[in-house]
Amino acid sequence: MTGTAAALDDFDLRILAILQHDNQISNQALAAEIGLSPPACMRRVKRLRDEKYIVKDISVVDPNKVGLPLMMLVMVQVERERVDLLDEFKRFLSGLPEVMQCYVVTGKADFVLLISMRDIDHYDEFATRVFRQNQNIRHFETMVVMSKVKVGLALPISTAGNS
Repeated sequence: MTGTAAALDDFDLRILAILQHDNQISNQALAAEIGLSPPACMRRVKRLRDEKYIVKDISVVDPNKVGLPLMMLVMVQVERERVDLLDEFKRFLSGLPEVMQCYVVTGKADFVLLISMRDIDHYDEFATRVFRQNQNIRHFETMVVMSKVKVGLALPISTAGNS
């Protein structure tokens, strides 16, 4: 396998499509849904994990139930785009539990973060520690999530014509 979608057959794509919506489905139910025997299905799932098509199995937690109801998107502009400073900031952000997602982007911002907070005081402390005290941060802009229309990481995997 080359690590591209072209290396995957229809069974593999159907497995990935199903597992990214429900990774707790039993192997027997998954096999029945895609039309393979349970042992063949299990071998394919193992291979997809071994070859890093499936990179992580997680549980999605309701932020309200664990006291982190405030979600924000933060756009960050850096002062200097030196590789060492960018790498240091990436490592720093990667270690912060409040940062759920972090992207290096093009455009006016250099980074876009999705963060989860207890309340506005928690955010103020976070913003001071992460942005205001960092001499390489030129500007940051915060947008508070008012409501969630769609939340997910599922890719639009298509099995039509890929077998």
